[in-house]
Amino acid sequence: MPRQITAYSNQAVKAARELRDKKHRRAQGRFLAEGLRILTEAREGGRLPEQMFFAADSARHPLVVALVEAVEAAGGDAIETTPDILSKLSGKDNPGAVVGVFAEFETPLDQLDRSAAGIWLVAERLRDPGNLGTILRTGDAVGAGGLILVDDCVDPFSVEAVRASMGALFTVPIVRAGWDAFIAWLRCGPGQLVALSLDTDLDYQDPAYAAPTFLLTGNEAQGLPPAYAAACDLRVKMPMLGKADSLNAAVATAVMAYEVLSQHRRRG
Repeated sequence: MPRQITAYSNQAVKAARELRDKKHRRAQGRFLAEGLRILTEAREGGRLPEQMFFAADSARHPLVVALVEAVEAAGGDAIETTPDILSKLSGKDNPGAVVGVFAEFETPLDQLDRSAAGIWLVAERLRDPGNLGTILRTGDAVGAGGLILVDDCVDPFSVEAVRASMGALFTVPIVRAGWDAFIAWLRCGPGQLVALSLDTDLDYQDPAYAAPTFLLTGNEAQGLPPAYAAACDLRVKMPMLGKADSLNAAVATAVMAYEVLSQHRRRG
């Protein structure tokens, strides 16, 4: 049976609240995810929170019931609490019905099966958690094999990135690697590395993209280091017909991903 917590001073509440800070996430190896949809997608993807906080007025919702049953069956802790405490955990005035505490996870680079998907997403020194979350959503939408985070990227388990991913954090494998390790792994097998770049005249719709295609997006402000761009098989750009000189990193990734998907589908 779920236990009840109504005091802000409770140690479980304090420990969960600390996970909003990167230092504590690293120390605990855990992160927060909020919202019934996100936790349901996590459950359907085979990941359950170690702790689940839910509001008393949502206790009879069938999806909440299913989550509580699954968490308790797996030996986790289901906690009925107040909207005020949920707000404290989520940092929002109008929090979702549930907040979960999950163990961090990621996939080692050498365990990726590049033949499992025709599209893979790669981000280099991405700094904005909203962009990271949105790129994960794009990866889910196009059936990407995973998102490879190269060098010092923003924490994919931050509250903002998890929220922006809308559950895709639990459906798209995440890998973290340095550039040297990534490029060495890539060149040990098939894979076309395509950079999104302003430093080229090649239109993004002109090349033929060969599966598996690895789409590389650089840092939002600086783009890709020249050496990284030079190591790619192709550098492509999108036409900019207005006054803006570039697209948002997540938007550019989505446009490219759908162009690659479209080509792969046409070729069957």
